[in-house]
Amino acid sequence: MRRSNLPAELNRFVGRTSEQAALTALLEASRLVTVVGVGGVGKTRLALRAAAGVQKRYSDGVRLAELAPLRDPELIEYALVEALDLTDHTPRPPREALVEHLAERRTLLVVDGFEHLVEHCAPLVRELLEHAPGLTVLAVGRRPLRVAGEAVFPLAPLGETEAMTLLAERAAEAGAPSLPGAGGGAFHGIPSLTGAPAHPAAARPGVPGGPAGGPGRTGGRDAVRELCRRLDGIPLALELAAGRLPLLSVEQMLDRLDDRFRLLTDGTRGALPRHQTLRTAIGWSHELCTPEERLLWARLSVFPGPFDLEAAEYVCGGPELPPERILDLLGGLLAQSLLTREDSSAGPAYRMLDTVAAYGAEWLVALGDTERMRRRHRDWYMGLATWCELEWFSPRQPEVAALTEAALPHLRAALDLCLELPEDAHLAQHLAGTLWFAWVGCGRLSEGRHWLDRALALESGHEEARLKALWVLGYVAVLQGDGTAAVAALHECGERARSSRNALAEAYATHRMGCLALLTDDMPRAEELIGRALDAYRELGELNSNVLMAQIELAMARAFRGDQEGASALSREVRDVCEERGELWARAYALYVLGYLAWTRGAYGEARELLTECVSINDRFRDLVGLVLAIELLALVTVSEGDPTEAAVLQGAAVPVWDTVGVRLFGSEAFDVPRALCERQAEEALGAEAYGAAFRAGQGLSAAEAVERALVAGRSPALGVAPEESAPRPFRTAGAAAVPGTRKPAGSPTGKGGEAAG
Repeated sequence: MRRSNLPAELNRFVGRTSEQAALTALLEASRLVTVVGVGGVGKTRLALRAAAGVQKRYSDGVRLAELAPLRDPELIEYALVEALDLTDHTPRPPREALVEHLAERRTLLVVDGFEHLVEHCAPLVRELLEHAPGLTVLAVGRRPLRVAGEAVFPLAPLGETEAMTLLAERAAEAGAPSLPGAGGGAFHGIPSLTGAPAHPAAARPGVPGGPAGGPGRTGGRDAVRELCRRLDGIPLALELAAGRLPLLSVEQMLDRLDDRFRLLTDGTRGALPRHQTLRTAIGWSHELCTPEERLLWARLSVFPGPFDLEAAEYVCGGPELPPERILDLLGGLLAQSLLTREDSSAGPAYRMLDTVAAYGAEWLVALGDTERMRRRHRDWYMGLATWCELEWFSPRQPEVAALTEAALPHLRAALDLCLELPEDAHLAQHLAGTLWFAWVGCGRLSEGRHWLDRALALESGHEEARLKALWVLGYVAVLQGDGTAAVAALHECGERARSSRNALAEAYATHRMGCLALLTDDMPRAEELIGRALDAYRELGELNSNVLMAQIELAMARAFRGDQEGASALSREVRDVCEERGELWARAYALYVLGYLAWTRGAYGEARELLTECVSINDRFRDLVGLVLAIELLALVTVSEGDPTEAAVLQGAAVPVWDTVGVRLFGSEAFDVPRALCERQAEEALGAEAYGAAFRAGQGLSAAEAVERALVAGRSPALGVAPEESAPRPFRTAGAAAVPGTRKPAGSPTGKGGEAAG
């Protein structure tokens, strides 16, 4: 796990020295600190700055959870799970996983944008603090959580000097002429141009300060001070003003602000409340936008998180806003500090601040276009999910994983909308099923179960969408160790598929029932069911990652029964297809089986090479099931190479990962063989006391440290145990004959030599 997921600062942090020191001291004294203040006052920026400054205090890291994009209170727990990089594969409520994960850790959790969910967020925060003595929560919102022990830190606007410095610095970043900053001089040593012409960007005809309006001029120090005063020192208001300084002089900005303030105060000089000051500043920025920019601003408010150019073009484009104009208009909003640009794992993206988006959302309501925009937003991300599912079986698999992670707030919003509208229940089932690769391949089983359960609780009337959601739910439940739910979903899927003559859905249901048999040690039934499913896949022309996984699962069943030749043929075929198609996720499981088979031959170096690649791939995709299986098998390879101490460390490192995955080794005797054999050999070599010490050292490793340890284990000189002294035997399960060349069961997809056509 990364020690911190705090975003990098995009520009210099200005001022707030005393506030940062006070907040840092308060974090030392209290386990729950809530920074409160009006919108735009800089709460988040200060909190993140303070959190970054105290990282060394927290041995288990600092994590940021952004709750502002959420609409459904039930998603708060999943957002915290995501923020903590906690991959929970169990069917338990995520709240339990959070409590268990944080109980023994020293962590700072930053919870930002909770105010619209405060009634649900406050009890969760209280429970986490009660059960995790090493946890500190830094909350950021417009109101307190009102939890016992909470220390409230009210954040006031900037003082005069800091406000002027911020305005001057942000104006310089926007390309405006220099302003007189704090301390009597110009900002950053640039000469004060109190009478200089405005920036050349103001030379557009019709732009205030340009040729049609006379030469624009920056303001003198008194004018800058007055502008900061009128904006109440609110950082967001100052940044919005700075974005206009390339086009307007300070005096022109003051005139325009005065016009708006007079309207709101009936011509008196009475001060506006600070929230109204910010709203006025945003409204004034809105007026200064072109009609196209205003329309785009309103439409962009439907995005609950960062978005890319293509999404904006589709969702916001139309006859009155041509898609080819979107890029230029985004640039205009960006230049005015109404948008920010950030780089994510999926590429460049844009983000609109919550306060700015809320203003745009009001305009969208006034235009009567909110529902249409929400549907367009949903349609784009449904299309993205469909594309990602197809591209999962391609060289773009890592890109798909990154895109899915970046799009998660939008996919949640799309699912919410589908569930909100009864006529769209089939779309909820379709989308929840389409995202199987995100739930299974990217370590989000618990959240996937949440959406699938909710979607299937509705009767959609669209059989194909329901069937897909059913087999995906069955698959998720199998991996969660919830056999009862898995059988119920897969049985319903199979029955309905036969009734509707949907051979493909029936094949998927049969396949996943075979997977359940594999994990419950019924190897003959696993071979029969998975073989039957592979026959159907071949007849239907189905070839994707799920089909490859069926071949791998069949190979596992054969390996566990002693058919090493058949298992090897299937696994090598899968590896070849993966290399041809650029598929990585299924390849990792093929490498796992091939690594085991290499170990059975005493080819420990080959086994290590295969398994370290397996670990790397599974770590990349957050697939903890594949990861922990590979680590345990690597431990067995390590002890076979003659390093029982390192083997014991790896065994210990696997324990907390299994705790996250769920039922250890699925309760399977077959999957438990590497662990049990490694434990016996390592303990015999070291003695119980030394083995226990090494094992406990492994248990203390973080997930990231466990992966690193697995990747380098065995590179030190071996302790000299001869291969023949630890000669392995094939895995065996009760009642299963470990005889090479086991007879092919009826319905197997294999032809000669046990090779599946896939």
